[in-house]
Amino acid sequence: MKKLLNTLYLTSPDYYLSLDGENVVVLDKESEIGRAPLHNLDAIVSFGYRGASPALMGACAERGIDLCFLTPQGKFLARVTGKIRGNVVLRKNQFEKAQNETASCQIARNFILGKVYNSRWVLERVLRDHELQIDAVRVRRASKNLQQSLEQIRICTDPATLRGLEGEAASQYFGVFDEMIVQQKEGFHFEGRNRRPPLDRVNALLSFSYTLLEGMVSSALESVGLDPYVGFLHTDRPGRMSLSLDLMEELRSVLADRFVLMLINRNIISSEDFFTQENGAVLIKPDARKRVLMEWQNKKKGTIRHPFLDEKVEWGMVPFVQAMLLARYLRGDLDEYPPLLWK
Repeated sequence: MKKLLNTLYLTSPDYYLSLDGENVVVLDKESEIGRAPLHNLDAIVSFGYRGASPALMGACAERGIDLCFLTPQGKFLARVTGKIRGNVVLRKNQFEKAQNETASCQIARNFILGKVYNSRWVLERVLRDHELQIDAVRVRRASKNLQQSLEQIRICTDPATLRGLEGEAASQYFGVFDEMIVQQKEGFHFEGRNRRPPLDRVNALLSFSYTLLEGMVSSALESVGLDPYVGFLHTDRPGRMSLSLDLMEELRSVLADRFVLMLINRNIISSEDFFTQENGAVLIKPDARKRVLMEWQNKKKGTIRHPFLDEKVEWGMVPFVQAMLLARYLRGDLDEYPPLLWK
């Protein structure tokens, strides 16, 4: 099992990254402000435009360290990766199934089953823990509707119908998302999902968390030799990591959504930690973003018992485990892809 190491987050747009021996060096203008051994890292994420030296990029690519560049607001810019891992037979199987509508729909169906199942249990967990603080009738109704959607998804063989069922389930889930915010209701009211740009504080947190999750999933897929750009649920589009978005679906609610709810409900972040741009975009302030990243690192270190492997794994390893299981299915070692089903 791959060891979960550390992610180095650079939150200042003025930082530049360079290489000194076996260490990554962080520079602010010409002054060194910190360094870290490369062997202690599995990823580096920089929120800025100054970039990194070619020597560091090469060292990260050679050692399999994911080097990701985001804007200061958290929008994805680019990733530096090394040689393609895995064997050509695995990738050929991936491409062939992606071109086969029946095979592609079967895999997509399991992604969506995982997504809807996990979304339902997020609602059930809130009912268990906060029944007296929420509109339990609304949340139970949504949970029941998601349960009915699962029954329809299990027998669905048409890609268009499958996407329709997924969209309706997402509408049911986000329709009661505001009920799961049980603290700071005035500052964190949620009326629906919006993005590009996010127009409220909750959506700003969701979008930022999804960006972090996408980076983890993309690294996991590449680490097992799969192409993150060739998906089964999301259609191919230049520059879009379709398979990363596919695999993210079953992980959004349990990893990102619950993480956002935790930040709000435990008062780790407040309404004062955001600012609004002229175009209406709501963004997280730099100091608050550091706090969010620290909590994200802590989240990754938590453990669950994986329902398919029946062993404890760290949350930060879950994307890698699911990527590994997907690769095993595509190689023919498993009869079907087993999504993460969380309770």
